[in-house]
Amino acid sequence: MAVVGAGAAGALVAVQLCEAAARRRTALDLVLVDPAPEAGRGVAYATEVPEHRLNVPVGGMSCYPDDPGHFRRWLCRHGESTVTAADFASRYRYGSYLADTLGRAVIAAHGTVTVRRLRTRATGCADAAGGRLELRLADGGTVTADSVVLATGPAAGRAGWAPAELVASDRFVARPWSPGALDAVGAADDVLLVGTGLTAVDLALVLDRPGRTVHAVSRGGLLPQPHAVAPLPAVPPPPGLAGMPFHRLRREVTRHFAATRRVHGDWRPALDGLRPEIVRLWQGLSDDERTEFLGRDATPWNVHRHRMAPSTAETVARARAARRLRVHAGRVASVAPGRDGGLVVSLDDGREIRAAWVVDCTGPGLRADGDPLWGGLLADGLAVPGPLGIGVSTDGGRLLDAEGQAGRPLFTLGAPRRGELWETTAIPEIRAQAKEVAEAVLAPLARAPRSARRRPTDQFGLPLSTHAAAAASFRCGLGRVITVRAKAAEAFARATELDPGFALGHAALALLGHECGADVDVARELADAQRSVRERGDERERSFVDVVTRRIAEHETHAAGGMPGDGDTALVEHLGRYPDDAFALGIAVPTIAFSGVADLDGSLALGLVERTAPAYAGHWFHTSLLSFVRQEQGRIGEAGELARAALAAEPASGHAVHALAHVHYESGEHGVGRDWLDGWIGGQGRGAVHRAHFSWHVALHELALDDSAAVRRRWFAQLAPGQVNGVRALVDSGSLLWRARMSRNWTGRVPVDGVLDAVARELVERPSTAFTALHSAVALTAAGDLPALRRLSTHAAGADPVQREVIVPLCGALEAVLEEEWATAVRELRGLLPSLRRVGGSAAQREVVEETLLYALVEAGHSDTARHLLEQRLDRRASPLDRRRLAGLTA
Repeated sequence: MAVVGAGAAGALVAVQLCEAAARRRTALDLVLVDPAPEAGRGVAYATEVPEHRLNVPVGGMSCYPDDPGHFRRWLCRHGESTVTAADFASRYRYGSYLADTLGRAVIAAHGTVTVRRLRTRATGCADAAGGRLELRLADGGTVTADSVVLATGPAAGRAGWAPAELVASDRFVARPWSPGALDAVGAADDVLLVGTGLTAVDLALVLDRPGRTVHAVSRGGLLPQPHAVAPLPAVPPPPGLAGMPFHRLRREVTRHFAATRRVHGDWRPALDGLRPEIVRLWQGLSDDERTEFLGRDATPWNVHRHRMAPSTAETVARARAARRLRVHAGRVASVAPGRDGGLVVSLDDGREIRAAWVVDCTGPGLRADGDPLWGGLLADGLAVPGPLGIGVSTDGGRLLDAEGQAGRPLFTLGAPRRGELWETTAIPEIRAQAKEVAEAVLAPLARAPRSARRRPTDQFGLPLSTHAAAAASFRCGLGRVITVRAKAAEAFARATELDPGFALGHAALALLGHECGADVDVARELADAQRSVRERGDERERSFVDVVTRRIAEHETHAAGGMPGDGDTALVEHLGRYPDDAFALGIAVPTIAFSGVADLDGSLALGLVERTAPAYAGHWFHTSLLSFVRQEQGRIGEAGELARAALAAEPASGHAVHALAHVHYESGEHGVGRDWLDGWIGGQGRGAVHRAHFSWHVALHELALDDSAAVRRRWFAQLAPGQVNGVRALVDSGSLLWRARMSRNWTGRVPVDGVLDAVARELVERPSTAFTALHSAVALTAAGDLPALRRLSTHAAGADPVQREVIVPLCGALEAVLEEEWATAVRELRGLLPSLRRVGGSAAQREVVEETLLYALVEAGHSDTARHLLEQRLDRRASPLDRRRLAGLTA
């Protein structure tokens, strides 16, 4: 495969070719032909002037049509952590992003795709033997390829507006982006820019300085409009526009703009909403109507469609206000030498502009025949001009020849398709075309269906659509997931390195990144999983990828808690069809690894575990999950027996260990539980993930034993920030400090500020789940941060039903605790207890609210109620702490 041009369009095609070929294990020799020193930049993104900004926000500039956040995440990983989708990055930065993305795609495809760069130009293309194509190169060489993609970018402008005397002048800069084109411009030289579009704006920023006047002239004298500082959502156009006569179409679009401006106070949402329809509308026009548009509407369309970044618009406005930039309406009529060695430019209305230099900023041309490569293709009949002679004609990107056939493997994208698409020069359009071209190029290379050879399987016998080596890595990762051990993500990553088209590997990484905080690009892995499973995946794998997709989408949109949402429904249905999918079952049961389905309380999780039992025939993994569910049901003895049976078969089973930790706590076996779990953490538990949570369980035993010194040692050794970070610090470390304080096992101010510093503030004050919100409220109360607690309450009031109905009153109760309004705190906390189960998590975790109530009861002087609550707790399980507190109340 040969790609001519390695600017943005060529780089995007190369990325798609590399990634698709690697996924499909299609061997490919890819040749990039371009004289530029670095792939990805082209002319547009080679400028190093920091003021040269993209004219599309960051959110619209991803390389991938199915992953719009990719560029923003790249910026965040490369030192711009506060960037948003609405910001405007520098053009040079975007060139770096393109080059880096291409480089990563090439590295990831190594072994399947070979990539070569030829630092030269293609000057011709002709038929070769066997239906292939031969490229002639400027250095005298040739490349013979099975397919050729012409990613040459916009055609060069012809400066047809320029009088002959100007063209002949050495004071005329015809190609301002050529290296060194403006080096001869003196510090005090005035400059005339012909054109007032984005090219002129960029050059005005470069040339602007005190003591120099930059003039800009165009027929309308109109500069591009600025983007809105705070953009509004796009407003779709009214239906039925396609196929309208042009005069009616113009009228309806004008009405749409006016109506949007009346409702939203801005015309931009109307134009942004019209953008997806532009190609269809353009293709519905006759040649006469298109000619009318070009003559009458193209300039105002471009002024409003191709807008400046807000910061650029502000700089331009300052230069105009200072009269360093002057914009004129008119045409260049003639040019004469000036007395000072400069030029006198006369406009068609008789005005004169004196400038030392004239720069062509009219932008690219519309016809392709000015380039030797395209000129030869058109002359030889391998290509034909597009509508109105603009660009070339294609069939979905495949060039049509003089006979109207698309028989050759010769493709193009971007600017050369402008005549047939009109809207085709921006990244959102080019990236979609790059994907289509890559699909078309690789389609003839699709492998014939394999014979019914047995596929490798996971450890539960489910087939995997990959080869043996990747399957082995996947089994390793799955083994670590079901035992709750570390390095599962590394094993899945190895599987996708061995087979980039292995959908389950990508889906597993996306899930671990989303729910377990693994260091992966969740959106990228999810997009790869979706892409791969469409190309190569069986029905079970497609269902699993759909489960992961829905689950991530649901969590990100704050789906309602307490009831199964769309993601939970998909997961339950998947397990109904594939009960032996251990990965899916582990996701569904909220023990320690995953958040599970929405209500552990009997119906859903219990039903799933019991219904899937026949598929596992007593396997230790299933037994571990059943043990955890049984202890949540209060069937403590049965849960203990199941956990011990599972551990006898697999001593590293984190799920069984977790269940037994709860069994020891709920049965009051605090000394036994402390010693056993502490020993496991130092032995089999060394390789476990969530070790902090197991340490939290040991600390609960130490609290129940009323051993304040042990609690402090445990916290500093295993639960302090640095040992634990992120949501785990919030849920385990923060809650332990508050419980220690409520039980008077920690006197003085607790060191919770460090815990809050170890957690992203967004997670603390805007949590996506009620479970996290409960622990945020507790940590903020421990820190005495009343304003943050109120902000959390405001967020919860606008979130899902559980946050609204449980977390909001909890914040109110804790606010009363901070303000020492004990009677209010007691009333509100007692009212909350029956609904706490809706928050999720275990009874031991939710008990932090009951501990707060006990403290408030004592402070409020409600000794009888506190005594009754302690007696109930002691009837349920032994606890030296509760006996001490009860004795104190009795005394």
